[in-house]
Amino acid sequence: MKTHEYTTTLKWTGNRGTGTSDYRAYSRDHEIAGPSKTVTLPGSSDAHFRGDRARYNPEDLLVASLSACHMLSYLHLCAVNHVVVTAYEDDAIGALAENSDGSGEFTAVTLRPRITITPESDAAKALELHHDAGKLCFIARGVNFPVRHEPVISNG
Repeated sequence: MKTHEYTTTLKWTGNRGTGTSDYRAYSRDHEIAGPSKTVTLPGSSDAHFRGDRARYNPEDLLVASLSACHMLSYLHLCAVNHVVVTAYEDDAIGALAENSDGSGEFTAVTLRPRITITPESDAAKALELHHDAGKLCFIARGVNFPVRHEPVISNG
């Protein structure tokens, strides 16, 4: 079995001068970077948890990771199965249940990709390949909640 490592660097930027002296004294802001990456992502916690809604939060990034992993797996399968995709967009949504003790967990993520294929491509095959992409996606295979797919295929 091959193994791969992925490295990121997280830097907290939310010290307002007194650190974590009080729950309300610090910002949840941070930056996410990686070796050889050209962009640093601005992060925070969800606005419900005193974060900055203009920044990405870990929950956003998990849903985005599932969406991107599925798309990349799907595009690969389309290429090797002669389904020509000309456009792909996904409005993914994740559901998180918060417990009374402040913990929580995702209960499901639903991917809603809208795919345009060439008129010569097989729309039924394009739809079927979403199931296979779900089996290939490394990230979807590693989570303990369902990742559902509600694709819409159109011929362009």
